[in-house]
Amino acid sequence: MVLLLVSFALFLILGMPISFCMMGASMLYMLVNELPLFTVVQTMTSSIGESFTIIAIPFFILAGNIMNNSGITQKIFDFANVCVGWFPGGLGHVNILASIIFSGMSGTAVADAGGLGAIELDAMKKAGYDDDFSLAVTGASSIIGPIIPPSVPAVTFAVAGGVSVGALFVAGVIPGVIMGLAMAVLVYVTSKKRNYAVCARPTLKMAVKAFGSSFFELLTPVILIGGISTGIFTPTEAAAVCVLYALVLSFATRSITVKELPGFVKETLKNTVGITFIIAAASIFSYILTIEQVPAMLTNLFLDNVHNRYLALLLINLILLVVGMFMETMASLTVLTPILLPVAVSFGVHPVHFGIIMILNLMIGLLTPPVGTVLYVLAGLSDVSFEKIAKAILPYVGVLMVVLLILTFVPELVLFLPRLMGMAV
Repeated sequence: MVLLLVSFALFLILGMPISFCMMGASMLYMLVNELPLFTVVQTMTSSIGESFTIIAIPFFILAGNIMNNSGITQKIFDFANVCVGWFPGGLGHVNILASIIFSGMSGTAVADAGGLGAIELDAMKKAGYDDDFSLAVTGASSIIGPIIPPSVPAVTFAVAGGVSVGALFVAGVIPGVIMGLAMAVLVYVTSKKRNYAVCARPTLKMAVKAFGSSFFELLTPVILIGGISTGIFTPTEAAAVCVLYALVLSFATRSITVKELPGFVKETLKNTVGITFIIAAASIFSYILTIEQVPAMLTNLFLDNVHNRYLALLLINLILLVVGMFMETMASLTVLTPILLPVAVSFGVHPVHFGIIMILNLMIGLLTPPVGTVLYVLAGLSDVSFEKIAKAILPYVGVLMVVLLILTFVPELVLFLPRLMGMAV
């Protein structure tokens, strides 16, 4: 066990990709303990080859790529601008609302930050907003994507923990809205402090026109959530429906051509291979932790030394926040879910509730150094350094921490909708 963790840490320090760190440490463990190496290949392939649910990941990524290149994201931004652009902090609120709407389509924070974020940053720069403000709100709002359905991290957690994907999807709606409202308060306060200009309130005619022009785009999350919650299709089938609907909208408006599709598929394959390889490598790492009885030992350690449910949740949150700062999200979910989920359940925490808590913890990690994937995306979209963006986004990280604590200690905010729809007991 010590060999596994030490070798993993050493590979990580040497700068190896996280997937190779886990796979290399696992193979070294197998060799030293004279275990058959074919178990590595067998476990890795079965983790992705025998899961129907995991097929949803490439479909959601493909849907996000199509939307980001077909003008759908621009229509969403324009609609959000009419809805909330006239509030103090105008485009900051537009940024948040557009991310909430787009969350119902893409399922990943990076797709939001890289696609919709580029449109948002350009509009905010032209409107005279400070770069630090624009980048901070763009980065923070992008992590709403994996909370509101659909969600690639939710699919990963569901596969690793044997939890209903549909219940996780529905459970993310209220937390996602709360995150958006909390950020909106911070945007309002900051805008008042900096005296940002306030746009004129749109007329009813303008609002109707904006709604009409983006009506079919706005139907996407309605179709997905409605179809999953009513049982018309599974979350995996919903991902395929999302791609089909995005293609229909794009071809209907002639915003993309058939010749562009291979490029979208190629980009999707590149992203999907990276994610699935991480999940596969994490599966063998998790397998070894399981045969070493790490989940049982950690559960007993908590039960013997922690006798309060809320203290246990605080400790788990702390562990996840630290892990999120250093490890990639998919790897963290695949490795830690089988370890921490039994601990949480032993304290009476509902698996769906814990899933949302875990995902939000790791999403906050996307906004914090040294990994901070979203920060690197924003640095690539702008001329602002990684360090300056990290400093600017700190207030939003603080707000998200408060939201995390609220969702942790008020589970009904997470479980209300799944229970209402009969998805969670």
